[in-house]
Amino acid sequence: MKDKIAPRAIASIIVSIIWLLFQLYIAVFVPFHPILQSPLHLLFALTLVFINNPIDKSCSKKWVKLIDITVYIGIIYGFYYFISQTYRLQTRVPYISEITPTDIIAMLVVVAILLEAVRRVFGIVLLSFISVFIVYAWFGKYIPGLLSYKGTNLNQFTELMIMGPDGIFGAPLATTANSIFYFIIFGVLFSVCGGGGLLIDVGMKFSGKTSGGPAKAAVISSALLGMVSGSAVANVSTTGVMTIPMMKKVGYKPEQAAAIEAVASTGGQIMPPIMGIGAFIMAEMLGIKYGKIAMSALIPASAYFISIFLLVDFIARKQKISEQEVMTDFNIEPIIPRLYLLIPVCILVGYILKGASLMRAGMAGIVSVLVINFISKFVSDGKNYASVNEIGKALIQGTKQASEIAIPTAACGIIIGIVIQSGFATKLSSVIAKIGSGSLATALIIAATGCILLGMALPTVAAYLVSNVLFVPVIIKLGVDPLPANMFVFYFGIIAQITPPVCVASFTAAGIAGADSWKTGWTAFNYAIVAFLIPFVFVYNPGILLIGTVTEIIKSTLILIFGTYILAGGVAGYFFIPLERIWERTALIGTAILLIIPETITSIIGIVLGIVLILFFNTKKRKSKSTHGRAYNEAAQ
Repeated sequence: MKDKIAPRAIASIIVSIIWLLFQLYIAVFVPFHPILQSPLHLLFALTLVFINNPIDKSCSKKWVKLIDITVYIGIIYGFYYFISQTYRLQTRVPYISEITPTDIIAMLVVVAILLEAVRRVFGIVLLSFISVFIVYAWFGKYIPGLLSYKGTNLNQFTELMIMGPDGIFGAPLATTANSIFYFIIFGVLFSVCGGGGLLIDVGMKFSGKTSGGPAKAAVISSALLGMVSGSAVANVSTTGVMTIPMMKKVGYKPEQAAAIEAVASTGGQIMPPIMGIGAFIMAEMLGIKYGKIAMSALIPASAYFISIFLLVDFIARKQKISEQEVMTDFNIEPIIPRLYLLIPVCILVGYILKGASLMRAGMAGIVSVLVINFISKFVSDGKNYASVNEIGKALIQGTKQASEIAIPTAACGIIIGIVIQSGFATKLSSVIAKIGSGSLATALIIAATGCILLGMALPTVAAYLVSNVLFVPVIIKLGVDPLPANMFVFYFGIIAQITPPVCVASFTAAGIAGADSWKTGWTAFNYAIVAFLIPFVFVYNPGILLIGTVTEIIKSTLILIFGTYILAGGVAGYFFIPLERIWERTALIGTAILLIIPETITSIIGIVLGIVLILFFNTKKRKSKSTHGRAYNEAAQ
């Protein structure tokens, strides 16, 4: 077995090094023309994916290895085609210049290999979804009614897929090659060089001795680590192995501990400065600076984490977890001497905010991590120093992650190209408009449901890309600005990861906690309820996306935070005192919804009701304390 594994591991290392050198060259020296740069990026990614996911992993029959051999031959042909045809591809006139038999062969090879990579990495669901659109491109003319499409032919399909910027090598894949790759490498290097551990320890330190300490540690740590990693499952796997056992130890139920970690980790994908991969693509597709995307997401993301933080605090008070011994196994090294490890993040954020290209910002972050790591060798006895071997392993892991991002972005280019060429999005807009009679609220509910269903079936980046072409045009057509419309579908694609029946982050956390997966999924869904309301808020009231006057932004933010506070009490079943009656929780949740709904009249009613409820439950708490005090004194006498 070792003889079989060793050559593959060596091949993976060699391809990773060559790919890293290629990406380094285009970042430091001269970028290639997009018609060459994107294909080479994808071909490196495909090579790595097939090395790491050989077909004989799932099938022991020897003859199936011929499939992989054929794939590698196809990839080599792809390198030859795009390098040798670069000048012609750059100078040809789209849809006018001749399509040669060589072009058609290259298209068939690239599409076939890409679809097989999708099957191996992401399974049959994404493959089937893409296949439906390919079938639509060829046989749409047989569909009656509004969705009918004249169809395509081999030359047109080749032109669309690989000869221009509207297919496989479109904006999503270009963004992956130009920026996402560097941020992934930055994330793995930052983590291995001590930064990830520091962020986790900061969360533990600042919440360790408070009510429900381990749960708050999970929230803070996941928020901090999520700012860098932008991956829900990675966050759960990293912080959850520490926080979930501690939450269980101090009194949280297994499904509660797992749900808290899943919800907090999922929030990492909406937390600036790095957020999820889809946010980078959003910036490219909107044609605005990524810094603006990150700044716009700050208030909604903060409200999300505030809601979770309040929720775990209220649960701890309700279950009297605050009265138990907490954080007994904490062994955190001093934080302050390690704060210099955050310098790379500060440099990265600084580059983003000053408007530098994402490629340059990512490279600055990578270089600064390596410099800080060198300094760590001479600081604190070298405890935070990562050896050359550890850095090498991190880089290999980073290229593996990058390859698994390039595949769905390229594959979704197939869908995007077909949707654009066929006018499918416009036709779908008409269908939704007819169903909702032009109602924005109805269109948003349809879009939210569609985004969640897509997010359940597809990787986050693929879910955003498909939602972008299917639902964003509908929302914009009904008068919503492009940024809130894109952020709306982006949020719901992410929320799908904690929405049953398919909730990957929740299932991962349940595995660590030893909890029932189904129970964990619904608990996480309940805890994240604020996340389902916030997207509707910033569509109707874009002030929380920092769009509008200072007064509007401040007013919208304060009302949102107040509503979040009330909602957390209703969901947790604790608001100054444990809530024993259904009407008490219903009153809180209903008031919170009135506050969060971005209408002036509902906000005023919500504020009044919220103040009344605070006074009511606070008075009830005082009476309860007074009654308990008298009973204690009488018993003592």
